Amino acid sequence: MAGTAVGSEERRIGYRPLTVDASFGLSARRRFERAFDLCILTVLLPLLLIPILLIAVAVFLDSPGNVIYRTRRVGTRGRVFWMLKFRTMRHGIGGPSLTGAGDERITPLGRFLRNSRLDELPQLWNVLRGEMRLVGPRPEVEEFVGMHRAEYEEILSVPPGIAGRTQLEFALVETALLSEGEDNGRYYAQELMPQKVALDVDYVRTRSVIGDLRILGLTLLLPLRALGARLVTTWHAQTPWARWSLLLTCGAAFALLIAFLAASGPAR
Repeated sequence: MAGTAVGSEERRIGYRPLTVDASFGLSARRRFERAFDLCILTVLLPLLLIPILLIAVAVFLDSPGNVIYRTRRVGTRGRVFWMLKFRTMRHGIGGPSLTGAGDERITPLGRFLRNSRLDELPQLWNVLRGEMRLVGPRPEVEEFVGMHRAEYEEILSVPPGIAGRTQLEFALVETALLSEGEDNGRYYAQELMPQKVALDVDYVRTRSVIGDLRILGLTLLLPLRALGARLVTTWHAQTPWARWSLLLTCGAAFALLIAFLAASGPAR
C-alpha cells in the first residue's frame, strides 16, 4: 500500500502523552529492546548481506527500475516515517494501493518475495535508524490508523516491527483474501483491519523477550513455507502423467547421487 508523497515532517496522530512514571518505565524497557535488536542485527546482517544483494539484482532483472520502494507509515507515538521494501510491482504502473491475488502489476519474483516476507529485508535500515523494531505491531498507513484511533493510542506506544503476530497470521493469505473485481478497500477496512488491530493490541499487552524470539524464529521460516506452498500449488496443477514423470526424475537423480557418492568413497 502506497502512502501519499508529501513533506517529510513528523506528524502525530491521535496520541495522548504518557505520564511521567509511565514514560520512565517505558524508556528503560525501550533501551533494553533497542539493545536486543542491535545484538540480533549484529548476528543477522553478515548472514543476510549476500541474500539482500542477490535479491536486489534479481528485482532489477525481473523488472528494470528502482529496486527499493518507499511508503509512508505511522510509527511510535504517531510519527510518520518512510518504510522501505523491495519493489514487487512492475515499474511505472499505477493502480489501486491494495493488491489482490490476480493483480497483474505484481511480478513473478515479487509474488514470491511478498509471500516469503523477503521484500521486507530493506526495513533492517529502518531498524538501524530506530524507526522500527525487529518484532512489533504491523506498521500501517495513516488512512487506516485514523479509522481505529482508540486502539492505535495503545498500539503506537511501541515501535512497529518487521516481524509480528499480525505479519505471521496474514503472511500467506492476505493477498488471496483480496479478490480482483471487488471493493478491496472496503473489505480490508471492514474485515481485515479489525482482525489485525486486535492482534496488535494483544501483542502490545503481552509482549516479552521469549515471545519476540519465537516470532522472529517463525518469521525466518516463512521463505521455506512460501516455497513449500508454491511447490504444492505447482504439484496440484500438474496432470497425473506429469506428476509421475517428476517423481521418476527426482528418484533417478537421487539414485545417481547415491551411486556417485558410493563410487567416490574411499576404496577398501
